[in-house]
This record gives sequence, C-alpha cells and structure tokens, in this order.
Amino acid sequence: MSRTYVPVALRRQIADRDRLLCSYCRTAQKVVGGEFTVDHIVPEALGGPTALPNLCLACSRCNLLKGDRIVGLDPLTGTLERLYHPVQEQWADHFAWADGGVLVQGLTATGRATIQALHLNRLLLAESRKLWIAAGWHPPQA
Repeated sequence: MSRTYVPVALRRQIADRDRLLCSYCRTAQKVVGGEFTVDHIVPEALGGPTALPNLCLACSRCNLLKGDRIVGLDPLTGTLERLYHPVQEQWADHFAWADGGVLVQGLTATGRATIQALHLNRLLLAESRKLWIAAGWHPPQA
C-alpha cells in the first residue's frame, strides 16, 4: 500500500487512463461498489516513484496480493519472472480471456506469473465474472 499521498488530479488521470478497470484482473470499478486503489507498479519500498508512469488503478484484492512484489513464479517453468507492468505493456500481449471471459489465461511467462501471484482466477472472482457476463458487463472491451 502507498505511503505517499496521491493528489486528486493525479488519481483522476490514472482512473481515466485505466478506464476505471483494475489494471490486473480487469474488473470494472462500477461492478464492485467501491473505489479502486492506486498501485505503485514498482513499489515505493523498491524505489518506485509516485508518478503517472509508475501508477495504475487496482482493485483492493489485486493490490493487496501484489504487495511490494515485482516478480512471481511461472507455474509452467518454475522460474521467477517479472510481473506485468500495466503502463509499459499491453494486457492482451500477456493475457487472454478463456471460458467465455470467466478465466484469465497467461500467454507469456509474465502473464502466468502474474496470474499466479495475484490469484487472477480465484474462485469468487470467477463466480462474479459469470454474473457480470450474464449482465453484459464483462469482459471489458479492448
């Protein structure tokens, strides 16, 4: 979690850029009933600045699970890989929707490590996605 105050104007820039979606699990803020947090992609503890290129919108669960990590274990190879950087990289380069949008599939070692580290296919989230799909709220359009 951030120790540095993120000004309201900067929060708006981040929310607009990230389209009010969690940068990791792609959940829409409007469907969870609470504001998302601002995540330091490279954590402050590791020298990451509080600046737009290092900040993204994240749901509370993804932010909590990510913590101060920048690497995770790729379950396919067993190697440590860097986690997805949502400002420098495109989500679709590392992830795809599977099972009609219920599950996130990793296309790269970075994608697989991020899915594992942030539990992007956790049971409750997958169940919620089924409801959001039925309502036409998910998956988000590219």
